[in-house]
Amino acid sequence: MSLQKLGGVAALFEAFAYVVGFVVLATLMNPENAADWNAQQKLAFLLERKLLVQVWNLTIYVAFGAALVVLVIALHERLQAGALALVQVASAFGLIWCGLVIASGMVSNVGLEAVGRVFAKDPASAVSAWLAIGAVQDALGGGVELVGGLWVLLISWAALKSGALSERLNYLGLVVGMAGVVTLIPGLSELGTVFGLGQIIWFAWLGMYLLSKPAFLSHSPA
Repeated sequence: MSLQKLGGVAALFEAFAYVVGFVVLATLMNPENAADWNAQQKLAFLLERKLLVQVWNLTIYVAFGAALVVLVIALHERLQAGALALVQVASAFGLIWCGLVIASGMVSNVGLEAVGRVFAKDPASAVSAWLAIGAVQDALGGGVELVGGLWVLLISWAALKSGALSERLNYLGLVVGMAGVVTLIPGLSELGTVFGLGQIIWFAWLGMYLLSKPAFLSHSPA
């Protein structure tokens, strides 16, 4: 299989991982009356479902980040002829994002194991540790989507210059990427949900495009 087709498969997996992430978060990890729980009750709920949480983290962070490496390299190959300098910068941010996302999932899984051992003896200390771990995880890949947003924004801009992807897909990428970038601004972190939902469409569209047109021949606005 060519690198472009591998990139297409990777992009479709990214969309799938986002869907799995949102569905599990909205159902299996969203109990009734959770809004009224204190931090200790919320941690106890997660520990009771530790395996589910860890598989969820492996899917939406670790596996997502690994597949993203393939996609970043595939897009670098496809776009470099038309906008080399821009693609080099975009790819650097893309690979940094890969590392941050993988690290975020690993921090969460290792952290959950650690606080689980403490929780039985000292729930208050376990909660304090989990809150600290959560802050680190959010900084790496949950609360601020600056790095991922920059990658999508720059790669879409490079694709517009080179004409190697669908023009409409590129405009969608500019909007999605900007939604990720502005999560850096205090008070606008909720736009991370917009970034995630927009990426489902962007990744799925990109994946199908790369699979249907694995070799770039000429500009196609379709």
